[in-house]
Amino acid sequence: MTVTSAGVLLYRIDNTGVLQVWIAHMGGPFWAGKDEAAWSIPKGEYTEGEDPYVTAMREFEEEIGAPAPAGDYELLGEFRQPSRKVITVYAAEVGEEIAFVASNLFELEWPPRSGKRQLFPEIDSARWFPASVAEAKLVKGQRPMVRELCDRLDGRGRSFTAGPPPT
Repeated sequence: MTVTSAGVLLYRIDNTGVLQVWIAHMGGPFWAGKDEAAWSIPKGEYTEGEDPYVTAMREFEEEIGAPAPAGDYELLGEFRQPSRKVITVYAAEVGEEIAFVASNLFELEWPPRSGKRQLFPEIDSARWFPASVAEAKLVKGQRPMVRELCDRLDGRGRSFTAGPPPT
């Protein structure tokens, strides 16, 4: 059976015309100190019969610590990950400033084989990045989400730039 997740890709076009997206750095010891390919959209799993949009909104709040901002959310698409998981993504342009508050926690044996269990946040930070920078920061399977957003906005005649190349 295919594992399914749903998530939110928020975007804005800043006053210089740069498309920015809101992404989150994954928490826990595996991702600590990593930057490139260590970010994700806020998302979470759902099961057959659950509404993916409702899941995306719930998971945003759990992982960011605040409800998803009001906006005209639209289905951006379904994106198959290297793990075979399929992520259903909803995108919305937002004008209000949003901030990371605090993520829900997960328990993990750490250090490995120590018998000690610790709690870690699923997400340890989230913020805006130019689309070009976000592509490098996102895990490989999520990079097409940014490209799809750019293509969709371009197809609507929206004027923007993806921003500077990643450093």
